[in-house]
Amino acid sequence: MIGLDVVYILAGFMFAATAWINFRDRANPKRWKSTLFWGFYAVTFMFGSWLPPFVTGCMAIVMAFTAGLGGLGKHSAPEPDADTRRGYAERFGNRLFIPALMIPVVTFAGTVAFKYLGVGGKLLVAPGNATLVSLCIAVLLALAVALPMLRQTLAAPFTESRRLLNAVGPVAALPQLLAALGALFAAAGVGSVISDLVGRFIPVDNGFAVVVAYGIGMALFTMVMGNAFAAFPVMTAGIGLPLIVHLHHGNPAILGAVGMLTGYCGTLMTPMAANFNAVPAALLELPDPNGVIKVQVPTGLALFVVNIALMYVLVFRF
Repeated sequence: MIGLDVVYILAGFMFAATAWINFRDRANPKRWKSTLFWGFYAVTFMFGSWLPPFVTGCMAIVMAFTAGLGGLGKHSAPEPDADTRRGYAERFGNRLFIPALMIPVVTFAGTVAFKYLGVGGKLLVAPGNATLVSLCIAVLLALAVALPMLRQTLAAPFTESRRLLNAVGPVAALPQLLAALGALFAAAGVGSVISDLVGRFIPVDNGFAVVVAYGIGMALFTMVMGNAFAAFPVMTAGIGLPLIVHLHHGNPAILGAVGMLTGYCGTLMTPMAANFNAVPAALLELPDPNGVIKVQVPTGLALFVVNIALMYVLVFRF
C-alpha cells in the first residue's frame, strides 16, 4: 500500500535540492543560513516518520532562530527578463496551461480511481491518502510533459523551486507549523476550555447563539493559526460536537462543511495564512505586504455572515 511517506520523501527531496543549490551559491551573503534552514526542513520531511519527536522539535527551533535572526538570503541567479517571458508566451500560447491544468485533472481522477484500484484484495492507496498521493502523481506527470514541451533540463524545476522558496522565505513553512500547533491544541484539551467559557457567557440553550459562537470561533482561530484545518478540531471539540450536535441535535455533516467554510473567511483576513496572503504579495512585489488582505476583507466579512445564516438554517433542519 502506498502511504504518505512517499509523498513526504519526494517533497523533502525538493527542499534538499533547494538547500544544496543555496549552499553552492557563493554570491548569496546568507547562503549558510539558507542551507541550514532548508536542509533541516528537508530532513523533517524525508525522515520525520523515523526521527524521535525531540529531535524534530530541536530542528524546528533551530529553523526558527535561523530565520528570525536576520532572515534568509535571496537567490542571486538572474531571472528571465520581460522580453524572454513574452517570447515564451507568444511561442507556446495556450499550450502553457497544459501542465498546470493536468494537476487538478489528474488529482481528481486519481482520487476517484484509487477507491477501486487494489492488489491482492487490498487497496493500492488508503482512502484517506488518495488525494495527496494523486496530487503527487499529477505534479510528476505535469513535469514530464512540461520539460520536453518547454525544452528545459531536469535541473530547471529545482532551480525554479529554489527561486520561489527563497523569494517567499520562511513563511513557506508556516502552514505546516500552524497545522501542528492546531493538533497540539486539540491534544492539550483547549477545546474543553473553550466549551467551558462558552457555557459561562453564552446561553447554550439558544441554538442561534451557539451557532454564532462556533462561527466566530472558527474565523478567529483561523486568523490566529492561519489554517482552518488547524482551527477545526479545536472549535468542533469545544463547541460543535457538545453543543450543536449533542445538545441541539444538529447535523454533523452540515456542521463540518459549513464550519470549514466559515473558517476560510478568517483565512481571507489574516497574514498568518501565508500561502494565501503573504506569498502572493511577496511574489508580485506589492508595495503593501498586506495589500491582498485589505482587498479580501469585505468579501471575507460578507461570506462570514452568509455562512452563519446557512449553518443556522440548515444544521438543525436536515
